[in-house]
Amino acid sequence: MRHIDVMRQSALDPRTPVIAGVGQASERLGAPGYRMRSPVDLAADAAREALADTGADPAAVAAAIDTVAGIRQFENSHPRAQALLGRSDNYPRSVAGRVGARPARAVLEVSGGQAPQHLVNEFAAAIAAGGSEATLIFGSEAISTIEHFARAEARPDFTEHAEGSLEDRGYGLDGMISRHQAAHGLTGAPSQYALIDNARRARLGQTRREYAAALFAPFTRVAAANPHASAPVERTAAELVTPTEANRPIADPYTRYIVAREKVNQGAAVLLMPAATARRLGIAPDRWVFLHGHADLREKNLMDRADMSAGPASVTAVRHALDVAGIGAADLATLDLYSCFPAPVFNICDGLGLDPEDPRGLTLTGGLPFFGGAGNNYSMHAIAETVQRARRAPGSFGLVGANGGIMSKYSAGVYSTVPAAWTPDRSRDLQAEVDAWPAAVQARDADGPATIETYTVKHARDGARTGIVVGRLARGGERFVAKGDDPDLLDLLTAAEEPVGQPVYVRSAAATNQVTTTRPG
Repeated sequence: MRHIDVMRQSALDPRTPVIAGVGQASERLGAPGYRMRSPVDLAADAAREALADTGADPAAVAAAIDTVAGIRQFENSHPRAQALLGRSDNYPRSVAGRVGARPARAVLEVSGGQAPQHLVNEFAAAIAAGGSEATLIFGSEAISTIEHFARAEARPDFTEHAEGSLEDRGYGLDGMISRHQAAHGLTGAPSQYALIDNARRARLGQTRREYAAALFAPFTRVAAANPHASAPVERTAAELVTPTEANRPIADPYTRYIVAREKVNQGAAVLLMPAATARRLGIAPDRWVFLHGHADLREKNLMDRADMSAGPASVTAVRHALDVAGIGAADLATLDLYSCFPAPVFNICDGLGLDPEDPRGLTLTGGLPFFGGAGNNYSMHAIAETVQRARRAPGSFGLVGANGGIMSKYSAGVYSTVPAAWTPDRSRDLQAEVDAWPAAVQARDADGPATIETYTVKHARDGARTGIVVGRLARGGERFVAKGDDPDLLDLLTAAEEPVGQPVYVRSAAATNQVTTTRPG
């Protein structure tokens, strides 16, 4: 660990980026004060709170904003997504208009849970280089409201138009899923993450029941105390993994309680600016929080990874952010690790040598299954909480780890009130190293005896089940994906002590590979 140079605020380079304000907003259906807020409304509420959080004149702060960057809502995150109640045609500028900002630049970021931390990293660097005097970053989801009123006779219309330019960066979905994977049932996040978690569980020799329960039970305690949480209920480890009508199986090993909760109404915002602007606006130095460390890396596509039980690029990103900050994991006072499923949390714990029961805790919000998986914007809430904790404990350090795709994109940030000069990271060089890592050899059309490398069983609401297997061919060792629904296969995947490593047979058909427990006749 290198020595951290602690400097007086007065000695800072005037272009040093600081976080000057953060804000959060939320509402729950049926709760007192519920107002049926649109995504734009929720983001604007959070943005107003961020402006007020600076302690300076909000109008003057808003007037200084020259850049706004918005996180994509789920209803605009892929080409077939629908806005059931309508949406803004220029989300960043709609929000800016609500708070009285007239930015020269408006950005709509690509999809992915890494987006909030990535934008903080990107625009902090831009500020240090003289590219902005004040940048407001925000995101929001009103999925709970939208789904509730979508079929109502009296429903709100969230359609609106905002004038001005928009830098729309597109969906950013390249490599997230292939037609071949989709043909085998890997169409959503639960089934794909389940492959990772089952591979890791088998590698560690853990039982199905003990695997995720202990990790997430402490998260529910944090969520229960968070006023913005969408499910503020403390649950035991046994409750989290016991199937019930409310906690139905989704994709083994997941029940409903341990996957990200998307039905939320939440917004969050972060305000960045150079130290000189903060001084000019009269923002007191005790409000400033510095981005000490930062990194952004992309993992190989899921089926290309040499080891499907881990995501080494994500770990590399966090380690590099800590290196840039000049600290180690033991120096952190707070952590918030993206928790859409157990795998991303366990992955960072494995890589940093953290105990999943670390007394510092692994979330500040309550995590995506309990606080709420606010679309692509969850980590904006994590950043807001981290900034507030840093202010309450001056000199401490907090880590935010933001995950996107199928453990595909990872952005990390280290925060502290300790004044620090802006230090560029080496993410581009590290990405070249990640890209050069060996990839698994795949067989698109697979035939013959094989062994199970990992698996899941998808559960439909009507009770139907589909087994999905990623395996290795006995001859050649190529990786393949296959599916099957015969009773013997489903029994193997759900009842066997350990399906991973068990022999199976695979046969290629017109568009899919079919897997069975016995050699085809």
